[in-house]
Amino acid sequence: MANPTVVLIPFCVPGHLTSMLNAGKRLLSNSSSSHALSFTVLITQITWVPNHMSEVADLIRREEAESGFEIRFHHLPAVELPVWLGAEDFISRFIQLHAPHVKAAISGLPSPVAAVVVDFFCTTLLDVTRELALPAYVYFTSSASMLALMLRLPALDAEVACDLVEVDGAVDVPGMPPVPAALVPTPLLKKDVNYTWFVYHGNRFMEAAGIIINTVAELESAVLAAVAEDRCVPGRRAPTVYPIGPVLSFKPPGEQRHECVTWLDAQPKDSVVLLCFGSMGGSFPEPQVREIAEGLERSGHRFLWVLRGPPHAPSPYPTDANVDELLPEGFLERTKDRGLVWPKWAPQKEILAHAAVGGFVTHCGWNSVLEALWHGVPMAPWPLYAEQHLNAFLLVAYLGVAVAMEVDRKRDNFVEAAELERAVRSLMGGDSVEGRKTREKAMEAKALCRNAVVESGSSYASLQKLTQEISRMLCVRMTGSA
Repeated sequence: MANPTVVLIPFCVPGHLTSMLNAGKRLLSNSSSSHALSFTVLITQITWVPNHMSEVADLIRREEAESGFEIRFHHLPAVELPVWLGAEDFISRFIQLHAPHVKAAISGLPSPVAAVVVDFFCTTLLDVTRELALPAYVYFTSSASMLALMLRLPALDAEVACDLVEVDGAVDVPGMPPVPAALVPTPLLKKDVNYTWFVYHGNRFMEAAGIIINTVAELESAVLAAVAEDRCVPGRRAPTVYPIGPVLSFKPPGEQRHECVTWLDAQPKDSVVLLCFGSMGGSFPEPQVREIAEGLERSGHRFLWVLRGPPHAPSPYPTDANVDELLPEGFLERTKDRGLVWPKWAPQKEILAHAAVGGFVTHCGWNSVLEALWHGVPMAPWPLYAEQHLNAFLLVAYLGVAVAMEVDRKRDNFVEAAELERAVRSLMGGDSVEGRKTREKAMEAKALCRNAVVESGSSYASLQKLTQEISRMLCVRMTGSA
């Protein structure tokens, strides 16, 4: 008989798909020879973004050629796209339309299905797993703090009649310091259709056999304790949470070193601040570009700035920047001895690993946060969308690994030159008490992250517990006894 398979149902965008694949490979590497597992990935056809499916196809080819694990990819039929009412609504309804295809695909698999793991945007598919009598787990790509908020949200929705953007004060997220209402994730600020979907997903999490999360137990211990003690869902019993992070993939650099890395080779240790804003960020209007340039120039510190051009609709992804048009006249010449403005995609993980990088101005996407913590790089948060404002609060007020930076959310997350200058000086300057404490905390977080994934670590143990539970439930279903 073929090895039992774990079915992964990701939301097929880079940050979510790659993270779930890496988590799946961790799961396979922890399965014993007597309970060997494979996994099957159901791929949705995201046709509304140009070139997106070719990027997914490239990723699949790499996985099939390099992973060394038993992985099968199954492409689901395309569906008619929903009407756009907002990102979270669109994604959730897009996934929901795949329910009959998911049921048919799982039912037709030649291997026994050990479990199904769904991305947190895919909880509508828990109806399918219930119909098939299969255990289902939610894979949560963000922080435990965001998970706690989503579990808390159904009760919070009943408690607060108005939009959260109108709340004057803090939101209670168990295990966290009081969270200013103005810093809750973008889709939660107003009680519209996107907010309603988050309430829905928070409720559906409760039906899962467990929640697999990309964090480290020691990093967010108080929050995870609050979830385990059901303080986020009073009167209800939350699923078991399995923290298995940081889920990261590091490939050896190629023979051809990237130009950014070569430039860093010539810079002193811990002297460069990196400004990079993820796969969908880095493109700013000209007024903001001028403020960034002025702030960096006045800071006096070395910098590597990944500056991107505006997306070409309907794609949400930035293009290569024309730096001569965007940057203030003379900026490149005045900073040529201590700065590099890179106008294309840049290998962020490789850059953060470089000894010359001493600080990171980041959009606070959770993958980027974990990459920085893995390398012990302190941060200055510049959140832009999604849950990034909550992540920024977590980094500053809870973990202490970031220097606070004032971001004007009402002005499309605008940052003044003087504020960027102050934050960079604090982050990079040897005389700053705030900066020194932040760097110390970042190095402590680095040790926690690396200790968690070794054989005696908490994430390793959590993964083993998860694997054993999946194998136990499969044995019960196949033999009728525990």
